[in-house]
Amino acid sequence: MIFVDRSDAGRQLASKLSAYAGPDTRVLALPRGGVPVAYEVAIALNAPLDVFIVRKLGVPGQEELAMGAIASGDVRVLNQETIAALGIEDELIDAVIERERSELERRQNAYRDDLPAHDVAGKDVIVVDDGIATGASMYAGVLALRQREPRTIAIAVPVAPPETRAVLAREVDAFVCIATPEPFRGVGAWYADFKQIDDEGVRALLKAAFHREADAQR
Repeated sequence: MIFVDRSDAGRQLASKLSAYAGPDTRVLALPRGGVPVAYEVAIALNAPLDVFIVRKLGVPGQEELAMGAIASGDVRVLNQETIAALGIEDELIDAVIERERSELERRQNAYRDDLPAHDVAGKDVIVVDDGIATGASMYAGVLALRQREPRTIAIAVPVAPPETRAVLAREVDAFVCIATPEPFRGVGAWYADFKQIDDEGVRALLKAAFHREADAQR
């Protein structure tokens, strides 16, 4: 399974989410890569779109290896097995957390550009990303999201490894995924175009979604 790009993946994912269409549905994207995917889902479901920011805590010197994640709501998830195996000290963990918290706050301010956050209390929330590898960021996001008291939480992604899907599916009301290949080889391996999404790209899609919602309410 290869997706042309994130928009193509979003349209394919939306076709599997038609049952979730309704006035109480809210779509939350994990930026940056999840935003173009979630935008297509929100359009198809005629649902409001917002971002939900999660930052992976990379092992110093091996940043692609996650030792945990933080998310909006001051949630912290640590992979104690990785930390113990590499002998990572608490002071180093705290330094990484502080750096990533600063970036989380910066993105929160940059992406919304004064647009209001959507209230998800009592709503049916779909959390969307462009794919899942370890699942640390998504897991942290789900923990943080529960603090905002949605009615239900569903994860929706184009691609994820089978073992990660199995673990995360136990944490939510539904897990919708197009492909669970094995070997996995990383999220980008399943996209023909997996170019980086910048802050301006996120802002533009959020603004477009906000104006679409405003027009629909007129």
